[in-house]
Parts: sequence; structure tokens; C-alpha cells
Amino acid sequence: MAKLTEQDILNWDGPEEDYMNSDQLAFFRELLVKMQEELIENANTTTGHLQEHESAPDPADRATQEEEYALELRTRDRERKLLSKVQATIRSIDKGDYGFCADTGEPIGLKRLLARPTATLSVEAQERRERMKKQFAD
Repeated sequence: MAKLTEQDILNWDGPEEDYMNSDQLAFFRELLVKMQEELIENANTTTGHLQEHESAPDPADRATQEEEYALELRTRDRERKLLSKVQATIRSIDKGDYGFCADTGEPIGLKRLLARPTATLSVEAQERRERMKKQFAD
């Protein structure tokens, strides 16, 4: 099993039946596992920062410090949600249904998955959902 690079993924022009072959699945699984490890490391770093929190005596410094912590917590909350998506995507790879649109069953496309490895919809299906959402919001 040859280990693929990002360039190999971008340049792939094989037959449709070879889409999401074992090499491609291994590439995306490794990419997602790295993302997962990075997100967990960020969460651990944040926890360490919050435990080291010493209150500044000056009210202006304390306000700045609290704003920085609030921003860091919002960032971690977004990362927590992303971590959940990454873990679900890894399970999708393990089940063998990664890379195919949840709405249509069509291939999502390697370039889209490279840009957004947690994508579950093809570009067309995503655009269709966004148009429908906008129509109901208006």
C-alpha cells in the first residue's frame, strides 16, 4: 500500500470505481487523526492555562485577562464541535462510507475532501441545502 501525499490526491484522475480506494482512505484517516490529536492538544493547553489563572490586581489588567480567556474558551468550544465532527468522520471511514454525499450517495470529490475532510455533502447538495435554508429564513 503506497502512502499518498496531498499532491497525489490533487492529481488523482483514476476511474470512478477506484474513488475512495484503500490508499485514499488511509490518507484521509491519517489526516483526520492528526487533526484530532491537534484539537485534543489545544484543549489540554487551554485547561492548563485556565488552571494557572492568577487574577491581576489592576482592574483593567483583570478585564483584559478575562476577555482573553473568554476568547480562548470560544475558540475551544468551536474546536470541541470540530473534534466531534472529526471523530464521526473517522468512524465513517472505518464503516466504509466516507467520501460519499449523505444526500445523494454521489462522490463528494477528493479536492473538496482535501479542503474540508469532514464534509458529508457534495458541493451541489450543500448549495441546495443553503438555498433552501435561506428561502425558509426569509
